[in-house]
This record gives sequence, C-alpha cells and structure tokens, in this order.
Amino acid sequence: MNEITIIGLGAGDLEQLPLGIYRKLKATQHLFVRTEQHPVLQELKTEGVTWTSFDTIYEKNDRFEAVYEEIVQTLLEISSEAPLVYAVPGHPLVAEQTVQLLIEAERQGRVNIRIEGGQSFLDPIFAALRIDPIEGFQLLDGTSFKRDDVQMGSHLLIGQVYDAFSASEVKLTLMEKYPDEYEVTIVTAAGSAKEKLTRVPLYELDHVMELDNLTTLYVPPIRDREKRLKEWQTLRQIVADLRGPNGCPWDQEQTHTTLKRYAVEEVYELLQAIDEEDDDHIVEELGDVLLQVFLHAQIGEDNGYFSMEDVLNSVSDKMIRRHPHVFGDAIANSSEDVLRNWQQIKAEEKTEHPESLLDGELRSDSSLLTSFNYQKKVAKVGFDWPDVSGAWEKFEEELEEWKVELQTDTKDTQVDELGDVLFTIVNLARFYGLSPEQAMIQANEKFKRRFQFIESSVKNGKGSFSDYDLGELDAFWKEAKKLER
Repeated sequence: MNEITIIGLGAGDLEQLPLGIYRKLKATQHLFVRTEQHPVLQELKTEGVTWTSFDTIYEKNDRFEAVYEEIVQTLLEISSEAPLVYAVPGHPLVAEQTVQLLIEAERQGRVNIRIEGGQSFLDPIFAALRIDPIEGFQLLDGTSFKRDDVQMGSHLLIGQVYDAFSASEVKLTLMEKYPDEYEVTIVTAAGSAKEKLTRVPLYELDHVMELDNLTTLYVPPIRDREKRLKEWQTLRQIVADLRGPNGCPWDQEQTHTTLKRYAVEEVYELLQAIDEEDDDHIVEELGDVLLQVFLHAQIGEDNGYFSMEDVLNSVSDKMIRRHPHVFGDAIANSSEDVLRNWQQIKAEEKTEHPESLLDGELRSDSSLLTSFNYQKKVAKVGFDWPDVSGAWEKFEEELEEWKVELQTDTKDTQVDELGDVLFTIVNLARFYGLSPEQAMIQANEKFKRRFQFIESSVKNGKGSFSDYDLGELDAFWKEAKKLER
C-alpha cells in the first residue's frame, strides 16, 4: 500500500515556514496542493517548485462536501500508483476537511498517511487579536456552522469563509443571536507581513470581507448577561440566581407542588394567545411556560434529585425512541402510521412494568382531562357503549339521580351525583370527538367576554350594577350575544 505525506503550508508567508518543511517541499517530485491560492506557494513558484492544484474542482462543484470528497478520491487513486505529497494551508489537523477524510480512509485500510508540520492559523490570530484562548474560544467552520453552535460568552473564530455567499450566510446566522451593530473583526494573513485587521459592524460583513484562504472572522465574547438573553444558559443562570442565597424570597420558597397552579395558568394563557393568532403574545406565553420548566428543573437540582440535563435526556431519548421512522429504519407514510407506531412503542415500554390500564392517565390539574383519558383508555379494551345512544341514556339517568339527591340535605351525595353527571357529559363529548377541556376553556372565555360587555354597558349607562335589575342586565347579555353573531 502506498503512502500520502500531508504537509501544512502554515498560516502566512514563506518566512514563517519551518526549515524542514521548506526543504521537503523543494525536494518533492509529486506535489499536490488543495489550492494554489497561498503566499508560500507563490514564493516557491519563483524558486522553481511545481505542483498540481485542485482549484478546478472548486469551480465545477456547488457544495464544499463534494469538492473535498473528489479531492480525496483523486488522491487515493493517484497514491495507488506511487507515493505523493499533499500540501494544505495552515496545519493539516486544524480545520482541514480533506485531511479528516484521508484519516478515515486510513482507518478503513485504504492508504497510509504521514502528517508533517505546518503552523496553524490559531497562534498568529491569537497574537494579532491579543486574546488568551484560556478564556474560552470556539473554532467553527463557516461553511456549516449553525446558530446553536455559537456560545456568545466565548471568543469565536470562524474559518472557511470562501465567498460572498458563505459570508452572507455567516452574517445572517450570527444576526440571529448578536445585535446587527455588533463589531466583529476580519483577520487576514495573521502573523505575516500582510497581516490586516478590519473591524466592521456585523451587518456590513458580507460587503467588506476579503475572501481568501488566509481570512478568519473573529467575533468577540459578550460578557454582559443582559446582552446574552437569547441563550439557553442565560435563562438557566437567571433561574438559579433567583433561587440562590441572594435571590428572590418568593422563588426560594417555591416547590413542585406550589408551582402546579402556575403551570396550568401559563398553558391556558398560551392557548388563548394561539386562539388570538397573536405571534408576539404567543412568544411571551411560550416564555412563561418555558420558565415553569426551568423552575421545576432548578428545584430538582437544588434538592439533588435531577437536573435540566436529566429532563433533556429523558425527552430526547423518548422522541428518538418513539420516532423510528425518522431516526431508525421503520416506515410511516401517514399520521395514522405514526400514531400506531407510537402506541405500540408505548405498550412495549410498559410491558417491563405491569400496571393498571389507567395508570399514567391521571391529570391532577384537570379533572375533565382525567375523565376523558380514563374513558378513552377503557374503550380500547371494549368497556364502552356500542354507540352514542347508550351514553345519552346514561346521561339522562344520572341527571335524574342528581335531581332526586338535590331534594336531600346531604352535600356529599349531591356532589357525588353531580360528578356522575359531569362524567357522562365527558363521555358524550368523547363519542362526538370533542374536547371537554377545550369546551370549558371556550365557555369561560365566552362568559368573560360577554360579562365584560355588561360591565362596559353599566359603566357607560347608570354607572352602577345596583341601578339595574336582572332583566336589564340580561338584556345587555343578549345584546353581547347578538354582537358576536
């Protein structure tokens, strides 16, 4: 098996190149370079060094992945005939995808590779920017990095920004988290005689960025927490501070139990915002729901039982496990297929721990949902009326029993019979495919809306409820109904 020797051309000009690497390049008979757009090669050219460049591959491919794959495939084919030397900008093991692909080929037994020298662009960039990497830094690929890769509290270096399109994509991605006016630095030929630092507001990046192999974008860290509010860890720290020793007395006192009512309230307010189709309101209410999640996670961590990582692990594991048609080999061509697979996987998960059919269906903050879930669950095993007529008969029966019980003075049995009536109403809703929970939400909203109309009418009229009798107030109610139609 033949060999590929990989050499790094360094981050700058010939003056920065180690003597041993210089001599090897001068003596190489079969030199291949990923790109000849590098100052070292331009200087070596005047000394008679020749090479074969892969620049033409860039011109015929639209994707960088395809470029790198074709370069590596070509190198492997040539190396099967004779050893060769392959030169890349910077250090071979820093931000060089073709080298990573060659390493993978070596693992597969297709080639032997040797990696020799080359200064990475990191050291001269740290020197040019006067930054200490121990403070925390990220090195990201401009051709593939995403918003969620970015940590705003770290020094951020972005390489592989080759053209105006990739520069524009980098800019737009960064602007999802950073202010448009945030100052960034374009570093060109760091450490060489042509070193240049250009500071520009983020929104101008793709208009002024000089694009070549020696260009790196630097985004300084944001230390001010109030300017990092778009990051998950910022909210986590805020919640931790609220419950910390110097935090808020109210937040410090909260438990999973005391917060239950707020979780329900926030979800209902989110549903209302969705019904209103108000995006700004939806954003606000989603934030309130998310706050409840973070509070419960922080309480779990404070008590030593679980943390946010456990919550994320649990839900992520469940989503992957229950979506084998996305993350595995299963096939689901419709929503019905998805639901069928979901239920089957849930059933398989529960076989390890035998339990009642109704376990897991309790919704402690919603009796309507609990009733609905119970009835839906038992119906699946045949404990159900054959058709809706049986449900109507049961409702009328329970209604009569409640009327009879109301003639007594026993509140407990009256409440018990009322519960039976409500239970049968939920059952009727299930038969007709209606959500009793949503029905009550809409009924409450409707009542609130109409009564507020009455309040407004009273205020604009005689000014006080005591000045109106029930008939007059009912007339306002009917007017509210009429206006809604």
